[in-house]
Amino acid sequence: MTSERVASRRCFSKGLVGLLLPAGAMAQRRRRVVVRTRRTAIVVRPGHPVRRAYNRTVVVRPARRAVLVTAPLVFLPVLTFAAVAVTLPPHERLKWQDTETIDKDEDWVESNFGVDERGDALYLEIKGRADLDFADVTFENGEVQVVDFNEHPYGNGIHRVLDFPGRRHVKTVRLVARSKTEETTFRMYLSA
Repeated sequence: MTSERVASRRCFSKGLVGLLLPAGAMAQRRRRVVVRTRRTAIVVRPGHPVRRAYNRTVVVRPARRAVLVTAPLVFLPVLTFAAVAVTLPPHERLKWQDTETIDKDEDWVESNFGVDERGDALYLEIKGRADLDFADVTFENGEVQVVDFNEHPYGNGIHRVLDFPGRRHVKTVRLVARSKTEETTFRMYLSA
């Protein structure tokens, strides 16, 4: 018997066994994948308006939606966050949303949100307690608006992070924060 026929019979036998075994037995054979988080130094590009010593490391979470910014980055003057609780606009005005959950044992985490939508305001909903450092909002034309949270603690609530004059195309949002409870969930919204 040729080696091709033997290989073919083995594949057929494995497929047949998969059909005959109950699903529970097959579930036991599934491979478990463990994702390891990697800590790295926080990257603050030249011209970044926040002037704190960044000698800490962060866990970098990649965006679930990759977005390409082709224009050269230009940092606008920093805006200091005014912690005012607000309500979200009506559901039909929300163009985009994404959620990130971080654990207390991760310490500082850099979350990246690939937005790539047009809107007029960004909102942040926090479930839990967290220290927020800063957020970078990158627009289609390469302008980056930095919102400085100044490492202050924030709890449950919805906050307006940034209003845009007119509608602007938001490409990405980067948020640097750490959880002060076992886990904290951040939900970012873009309204139109």
